[in-house]
Amino acid sequence: MWWIVVGVAFVVLGYWMVRSNRYWLERGVNQERFVVPIFGDNWSLLFHKQSFADMIQEAYNKFPNSRYSGLYQFFSPTLLVRDPDLIKQITVKDFDHFVDHPVFVSEDVDPLWGKNLVALTGQGWREMRTTLSPAFTSSKMKYMFCLISQSGEQFINHFLKKNEDLITVEMRDTLSRFANDVIANTAFGVECDSLGERNNEFYLMGKEATNFGGVWITIKFIAFFTIPKLCKILNIKLFSRKVATFFTKLVKNNIESREKHRIVRPDMINLLMEARKNGLKHEESEPLQDAGFATVQESEISKSTKTHKLELTDQDITAQALIFFFAGFDTVSSLMCFLSHELGVNPDVQERLIQEVDDTFEACEGKLTYEALSGMKYMDMVVSEALRKWPVAILADRVCTKPYTIEPKTPDEKPVHLEKNQLIWVPVMGLHRDPQYWPHPDRFDPERFNEENKVKINPYTYLPFGAGPRNCIGSRFALLETKTLFFYILAHFEIVPVEKTQIPLQLSKNIFNMTAENGFWLGLKRRVKVDKEGN
Repeated sequence: MWWIVVGVAFVVLGYWMVRSNRYWLERGVNQERFVVPIFGDNWSLLFHKQSFADMIQEAYNKFPNSRYSGLYQFFSPTLLVRDPDLIKQITVKDFDHFVDHPVFVSEDVDPLWGKNLVALTGQGWREMRTTLSPAFTSSKMKYMFCLISQSGEQFINHFLKKNEDLITVEMRDTLSRFANDVIANTAFGVECDSLGERNNEFYLMGKEATNFGGVWITIKFIAFFTIPKLCKILNIKLFSRKVATFFTKLVKNNIESREKHRIVRPDMINLLMEARKNGLKHEESEPLQDAGFATVQESEISKSTKTHKLELTDQDITAQALIFFFAGFDTVSSLMCFLSHELGVNPDVQERLIQEVDDTFEACEGKLTYEALSGMKYMDMVVSEALRKWPVAILADRVCTKPYTIEPKTPDEKPVHLEKNQLIWVPVMGLHRDPQYWPHPDRFDPERFNEENKVKINPYTYLPFGAGPRNCIGSRFALLETKTLFFYILAHFEIVPVEKTQIPLQLSKNIFNMTAENGFWLGLKRRVKVDKEGN
């Protein structure tokens, strides 16, 4: 009789899997007719058939006449929203229905992840965002600029010491080391030289913390998504004990030392300590000169003219510093990698940017200032276009926190009733490569962001840092760090293709994050300076 029981179980399981993969069809939403059982639309990623960016773009292009379509993340139905007006509706106008990001590692499973700003939900997120928001305004970026500039000078001096006219560099490794030093300096109060001291402990721990490659981490992510309760019972954490202990101890000792010796430093730890002690006040009026076109603005939810104070523990501060590290180490270094590639293969763009760098360098008499960098218009156009063509935040996600109905707008649509905990994806990569909004989207063209053209851009077709109150709090910092580094590079070197440069660049299918298939190999060619007389 046992075989009958097994047979019935298989039939029931098969029926359930097929039925679960018809969720969107039964609600009148377009989806693939055949969905791979268990894996859903993730199968191509898990078996390295496709990069995540390509998967998102393919999903975006599949139903070009629909405002939205259905996907499946394992057994979870996911709504992919591709219409700019509907994106605005969900992320801004009806934000109260879509407050949270999905929680795949809860606070009680791994506090260092669960307590950070990105992972927090509901009222906890609101309070933390209001507390941290004043730390990321333009005035605070100016406050930290000296540390970023210091890291930029250290970076370029490393290469200036080499007695070579052309230095071949793998940018991924090189720029992640720069990003590491910036974050160590500005977020943790630690001075590093990761190009000179390649195996310094901070870099090694940071690399381990942000390593999302390998079989074990893939299994952990699948488990976090599919069996979160079992992960909690088994005490499976995102960060290894070694990484958690290192960063917790580092921040704790740093805070104790500053309090004991009354050390004040223009960095994130100091701002978080000030938020804990006295609270931070959001500046109501921002300076007209901002970080650039791609900068996202804080919503009224996060602004407060009153000093906002939250009971921050050392663990809270460590968690915020760590998420700052995640964003700075991987996403910002990725942006810089793609930007360096585009400058290398588009010498006309680079030549014009070098001219602006030289003019700015002369105007500030050889000492870069925050104001001078912020005033570089072509630099901002180039960085904005790099973020358009290569959005390192490939998608933005939201969770439906209370029932919501998407009303039909076309004759072929039905009302779509979203249940609580329904997952929403905003396909940033698809929007940024849509020829309807960006003619010749594969072309690198900074003129899209000149004074005449940028006013015509629909803001919900350009989302490098997300949209609405849950946009990226660190957009100013990311732009400032990127522009500072490229100012210093181009003041002394040209970026040129070398034999190992992959043209056209192909995305890796083996790593979840967006990166080049064969690395970012480029050359730094020492510039021959010419004065105004042509000498």
